[in-house]
Amino acid sequence: MTTAETEINERPWEELARSIETGDAAIVKAYLDTLPATDQSLALDRLSDENKQAVLAILDPEDAADLVSLLPDVQAIELMEDLLPETAALIIDELPSNLKADLIGEMEQEDATAILNEMEPQAAADCLRLSKYEDDEAGGLMVTELLKYPVVWTGAQVISDLGDHADEYRDYDVQYAYLVDDDDRLVGVLRMRDLLLSKRGTPLAENMISNPLSVFDTTSIEDLIDLFDRHHFFGVPVVTQEHRLIGVVHRASVEEARAEQHDSDFLKTQGIVGGEEIRSMPLLVRSRRRLAWLSVNIVLNMVAASVIAVYQDTLSSVIALAVFLPIISDMSGCSGNQAVAVSLRELSLGLVRETEWRRVWLKEVSVGIINGIALGLLIALVSYVWKGNAYLGFVVGLALCLNTMVAVSIGGLVPLVLKRFKVDPAIAAGPILTTVTDMCGFFLVLSIASALLDKLQ
Repeated sequence: MTTAETEINERPWEELARSIETGDAAIVKAYLDTLPATDQSLALDRLSDENKQAVLAILDPEDAADLVSLLPDVQAIELMEDLLPETAALIIDELPSNLKADLIGEMEQEDATAILNEMEPQAAADCLRLSKYEDDEAGGLMVTELLKYPVVWTGAQVISDLGDHADEYRDYDVQYAYLVDDDDRLVGVLRMRDLLLSKRGTPLAENMISNPLSVFDTTSIEDLIDLFDRHHFFGVPVVTQEHRLIGVVHRASVEEARAEQHDSDFLKTQGIVGGEEIRSMPLLVRSRRRLAWLSVNIVLNMVAASVIAVYQDTLSSVIALAVFLPIISDMSGCSGNQAVAVSLRELSLGLVRETEWRRVWLKEVSVGIINGIALGLLIALVSYVWKGNAYLGFVVGLALCLNTMVAVSIGGLVPLVLKRFKVDPAIAAGPILTTVTDMCGFFLVLSIASALLDKLQ
């Protein structure tokens, strides 16, 4: 590989920009086809806003839709909103129904309406209906592209339909067909293998799987995860409360949603609030979202620092304590964050209820006692070896032991309390834990040291 080729591969957006300048869709498509999916999304991300719009306008709607589907939702939405409504409508119409609904549902109302007005009335109505579902329920994860036939049909009729609509069905999951009655209610599932190996005139009802497992459109993602953990299905039909078939939710969609949920929770715990953030977003938007967290944290940290101010005489008399304050605060915070993580995980899986605070506390404080004693003895030994003062070791060791128990208790319980009061525990648990463990840690060290001040000097 030449140096020039290596440079192009490392900076694919530059070559993509040059291909866009030709105005030839074939050249743009040919270059994109040489790139793996990750490099396609990288190249599009690094283009100027004008070139981003240009590449989607140049490509055929189907190819543009393939490119958009590789992008994070937040970036795809931004691109669709910047395009002309008629161009955006053509691209969105080529997307899978679940992604189509997600983008429309998260757009600004004015942009979404303009795009929907450019779509076919029935397609726009279907998209709008799906966009009303929450992202973490079956209706929001399902696709409506499926093979659905009247149960009274024969195999020959299905084979004929497959041939007549081959282009439309090419992107469908065609491992199964779903059979419905006159009221569109699900009555059976037909494996394509059984269809192809049966006589053409055989009624579908003779080869179908009767009373198939299905989920309601309001089924939560936690229940979907549990279902797919228990059954090795590629997908499950989705029905309304009247058992009318409206879509299929695939295992891959549930796993992707679970991963996105975990990513979102992680971002929230790190102070990225207000949704997903990528660095191509407007500078002021990114700054505002981060400041929403940081401004609260600075106030909470000032509260914790006030404890030190109260005991500043003790601290100035035994300056060695200043070395151990951040250690005790940090170690207790780490223990508390472990407890927060377990509570968030159990809440997401439905393994604990918000009212089970006693059980959670007993489980956590048991771990806190053991780990607190172990960590307290370790830091006491270190302080004794350093200063040769057993009382100093006793002060910092006891403070770390007690603060560890406090931290895991708070870390385990706060998510349950916040969840019960309809506050997102992923956002609020961190600041509360940090502030309380800092305050308690500083207070324990300095108050115990004040009581033994004559032994420490």
